[in-house]
Amino acid sequence: MSTAPTFTNPPLICWNCHEHTLGTHFCPNCGKLQQIPQSSDYFTLFEMPKRLWIEMDGLEKKYLQLSWKLHPDNFVNATEMERELSLKRSSELNDAYRTLRDPVARVEYLLSIEGARTEGEHKQQAPPELLEEVFELNESLDELREARESGGDLAALKASLEAARDNFQEKLGEIDAQLQEAGREWDAALDGGPAMRRKIMARLNELLNRRSYIRNLVTNVQKELL
Repeated sequence: MSTAPTFTNPPLICWNCHEHTLGTHFCPNCGKLQQIPQSSDYFTLFEMPKRLWIEMDGLEKKYLQLSWKLHPDNFVNATEMERELSLKRSSELNDAYRTLRDPVARVEYLLSIEGARTEGEHKQQAPPELLEEVFELNESLDELREARESGGDLAALKASLEAARDNFQEKLGEIDAQLQEAGREWDAALDGGPAMRRKIMARLNELLNRRSYIRNLVTNVQKELL
């Protein structure tokens, strides 16, 4: 996880002492737990830039530190506001950690807060280069269903579907590698122009949609094989 201060904390005022808090979790003047603005995101919660490559040991260490500091047990004798903030912040921290530690969920989240996630806007279609394989897969699935209803031999059909499932599973691995590469491009372009970032986000979104389509294929095949 990068330690470079490439993000900007919003100028906030402490609710207790009315001093500037610099957008940190606690007021540097009075030490009171602060509210986080609605515009904040999971990256801000961990006080880190919007990078897609994150060092997992560093993320976990930061998570454990914040979990201890924000835990409701530390605010039993605090004000009602601080107790409520502690409960809310601890829940948000857990959600943020689950999202940021997962490579795919991290990309999806970044695109969503950047307004660039388009999954579900249109009916998913097979990638052009996979049309033939998807067509053959659907035929095999229909044959398996028909054979199951008629009491036919399922062994050969299941073996064919298992091979197809494994093939698409390999394609998922290839897409994950491409997502990592595009993620590195995103990190390198953080200080670049918006046009370059939009281009990379479009690529990330395309890869996520492709991954989602293939993952659904694998899931459907697996259900039929049970």
